[in-house]
Amino acid sequence: MLFYKIEKETYTMLDNRFSCFPSDKNQSKSEMVCIEANRILDSCRDKDCFEDVKVLLTDFGNDILEHTTNIRAKSACITWTYIGIDPVRFNRGFYTVTIKFYVKIVFEACLCGGRSQEFEGVAVLEKKVILYGSESNVNMFKSSPDASDYCAIPEPCCSTKNSPVAIVEVVDPVILNTKVREPEERCSCCCCCNDIPESISSVVSGRLSDTDGRYISVSLGIFSVIRLVRSAQYLINATEYCVPDKECVSSEDDDPCAIFRHMAFPTQEFCPPDLTLPKGDHNPKCGCGN
Repeated sequence: MLFYKIEKETYTMLDNRFSCFPSDKNQSKSEMVCIEANRILDSCRDKDCFEDVKVLLTDFGNDILEHTTNIRAKSACITWTYIGIDPVRFNRGFYTVTIKFYVKIVFEACLCGGRSQEFEGVAVLEKKVILYGSESNVNMFKSSPDASDYCAIPEPCCSTKNSPVAIVEVVDPVILNTKVREPEERCSCCCCCNDIPESISSVVSGRLSDTDGRYISVSLGIFSVIRLVRSAQYLINATEYCVPDKECVSSEDDDPCAIFRHMAFPTQEFCPPDLTLPKGDHNPKCGCGN
């Protein structure tokens, strides 16, 4: 991944410091080139604690939940992410980025006779941040695959606005806590099955259902990097891009978990792997079992 820096302009992005590698190691050679690329206008990193989020279980999982309270969460992974972007009123060039994480969680329950049984559920997490995306009134026209056909009928609308694009990088959630709650207890996020897209429901083995009985709530920690990019043409000095140090600016107040707040940000998870071969090894072995 490349980060492009314009020498004669100053943007918010230039205030970030990047710390993937020491300054005296792994320096990349740079040169002036003319390219069309997505320029990173603003970015931030964040670690969020989503506390007591209700989990939608399958019918099979709800049946197990009614017969046991000894349950643990084994694993969690993000199956899909919705990203929405809207301009901020009275703040030209700034955008609110709305992100919904759909998390598949695998649970394990203890049943009678010392037997264990796994079942699945889905939790929905939502966060918002505000980033700078600049402004542009340019209409973009691009050639289609049949552009070489002189007699081809053009599409009715083949232009797009040069709007910023939001990109989210995230690692799988950290499971902080799991609770079995009774119906009268209150959770911070109770989502309806109708809010779950069909493509997300298909990743679990069974039909998701929301009952009035017992339910499971989880607390999850998520590390993320969010950025706004815009397509443009630049004469640039190209250098390697790494994780920004600037913290995300939230669009609303939150109450993060104290334990998760003190966890170190996993910078190396977002850095490119070091593919440098050891000295003297000019013929590395390839393939399985070689």
